[in-house]
Amino acid sequence: MLDLKFIRENADLVRTAIANKHETDCVDELLRLDGRRREIIAEVETLKHEKNVASENVAKTKKSGGDATEAILAMRVVSEKTQALDESLRGVEEQILQLQLRIPNMPHADVPIGDESANRDIRSWGEQPKFAFKPAPHWELGEALGIYDGVAGANVSGSGFFALRGAGAKLQRALINFMLDRHVAHGYVEHRLPYLVTARAMQGTGQLPKLAEDMYHIEADDMYLIPTAEVPLTNLNAGSIISADQLPLKAVAYTPCFRREAGAHGKDTRGMIRVHQFDKVELVKIVEPDRSYDELEMLVADAEAILQALKLPYRVRLLATGDLSFAAAKCYDLEVYAAGVDTWLEVSSCSNFVDFQARRMNLRARPKGGGKPFIPHTLNGSGLALPRTMIAIWENYQTPKGTIRIPEVLEPYMGGQTEIG
Repeated sequence: MLDLKFIRENADLVRTAIANKHETDCVDELLRLDGRRREIIAEVETLKHEKNVASENVAKTKKSGGDATEAILAMRVVSEKTQALDESLRGVEEQILQLQLRIPNMPHADVPIGDESANRDIRSWGEQPKFAFKPAPHWELGEALGIYDGVAGANVSGSGFFALRGAGAKLQRALINFMLDRHVAHGYVEHRLPYLVTARAMQGTGQLPKLAEDMYHIEADDMYLIPTAEVPLTNLNAGSIISADQLPLKAVAYTPCFRREAGAHGKDTRGMIRVHQFDKVELVKIVEPDRSYDELEMLVADAEAILQALKLPYRVRLLATGDLSFAAAKCYDLEVYAAGVDTWLEVSSCSNFVDFQARRMNLRARPKGGGKPFIPHTLNGSGLALPRTMIAIWENYQTPKGTIRIPEVLEPYMGGQTEIG
């Protein structure tokens, strides 16, 4: 959430950012309500002064033995007016908050302006695999090997779901354990988290109200299935003041993720590319404000290290304003190449939210040695998302026999198994 004073003093900049992010502009209405809020506050202050004067007159009149009836009535009238204005103020402030929650974060100056076509390639790693045969897509490989079943998944839960069996399920578990072990070795603290969260938690990280239609909502309990571990992992510190001695705070968690992705029907419907439930290992950082962009680069490097260990070719892209998420100030996507579908698949988005999320969840940090708390910066990134990482392994490691070689770093996690056949 942007600071109200910042919006008031930089209205044109905020309008430009909203336009560049292709969001709805509500700045004028927000400023109108902010003006009304300040008017009410001024009226309340005037009435409080009148009430104090009236109260003094009542005391003086009673002390002199006079009739204080009129002074008491005047004081009551002032009290009633003040109460009405206080109620009005609460209503205006709630409207302001709801508008603030709908204003996106400001893009960093490095972010290209434009839609998806303006995304900028930063670097790439690895060579795309070459085959002496036409590589099969993952769904054909998986079905032939008996490790993937899209039909059974759809029969159980509908379109956008799948089932893994045998070595397919074991390989996914191996990947999760491998990624967790690597990130813990790099200083991230592992967590186990709830998969259901409150609306307040979803609001804190920016999914609500913007992305309400994309979320799975349990109305009876007003709870949401998490779209990413970012939500519970970042919100563990909501409403608290942490010590700056703890920064940078680095956390990692594995969770399933659930996304309705309203409006995405009909796109990438075959296989595991676009599904409503998927597994992901998530990285979250809470850092000193002046370190956040350096920490973003290190976060990207931590995600890249997993792809390099798996020997999967990938590219890093800086997202343009029109492709940037609502809450992010700057974001890099990591896209892995998958030979069977012959395309690049996003397996990680690494974002710096600066103070946007921390403001929404009232997260603060106290300086070392004491002093006034400050607002830290939050970051998160996939490290990595499944099943697209699985897709790349299946398709890039396939053999002419229709089997799948297991990446060397995963062999210990597979009990020494070297091939799925």
